[in-house]
Amino acid sequence: MQSSFFTVVLLPLALAIVMLGMGLSLVPADFKRITRYPRAVAVGTVCQTLLLPLMGAVIALVVPMEPAMAVGLVVVAVCPGGPSSNLMTYLAWGDVALSVTLTAVSSIVTVFTIPLVTNLALQQFLGEGAAIALPVGTTMLQIVLITLLPTAIGMAIRHRWPGPARRLEKHMGRLAAGLLALIILLLLIREGSKLPGFLAQVGLAIVLLNLLAMLVGFLAGKLFRLPLAQQVCIAIEVGIQNGTLAIAITAGLLNNPDMAVPAAVYSLLMYLTGFGAILYGRRVVGLARHA
Repeated sequence: MQSSFFTVVLLPLALAIVMLGMGLSLVPADFKRITRYPRAVAVGTVCQTLLLPLMGAVIALVVPMEPAMAVGLVVVAVCPGGPSSNLMTYLAWGDVALSVTLTAVSSIVTVFTIPLVTNLALQQFLGEGAAIALPVGTTMLQIVLITLLPTAIGMAIRHRWPGPARRLEKHMGRLAAGLLALIILLLLIREGSKLPGFLAQVGLAIVLLNLLAMLVGFLAGKLFRLPLAQQVCIAIEVGIQNGTLAIAITAGLLNNPDMAVPAAVYSLLMYLTGFGAILYGRRVVGLARHA
């Protein structure tokens, strides 16, 4: 596999397909829910865009790992939620409308926060003289082109042809999942000899980030006395990040396979913790419904 094809073509294509598929599921009313659920949206957004990157940075400082992987962990933490969090919220009987709204809001906010936080992580873990850095303006434009633009195109298709859009959404989801699996497989093949060491270094950090993020999201919802379905939604939305975007930034924009390892490992492990969240959500929300 040529590195240029992987970083220039495959990664942006996979992410664009993921975001196009999400756009096919969105309608303008999803953004209007901000006024219907202002407290829930505020709680979820603060947890996802402020507390989660802070948790990622603390874990990267506390858990021993290579500096490049510490940067990769922070990149995972600063990424927005993705379509997987919407699906898991649905399966967990959480508030799907709120999940879609939080994903949309965080996708817009992180256009600005990803370059800034990533550069801070590069300086912290690789030193002031680090040769690599994300140019803020260019990175914002690239994130817009591979995330927000496909989402807007998907929404336009949904608005113009709602029936075909719903049918196409299912196929796009399968294609995106296949491409993500291929990306992770290619990353693991490229770094196969280092894989045991990678897992030993980042496995604990990834599990801590994932579980603590879900716990903080759930407790924040409980603290602000949100309905149980919204508590479950925020827990999943804060705990499940867009691993494809994290891989695209680390392996693509930063061209550093080592930094991409935490995102690849995260993209696998999040389904295990997500399954646990689904079981918990169906139990507690189900009990509440029958109370």
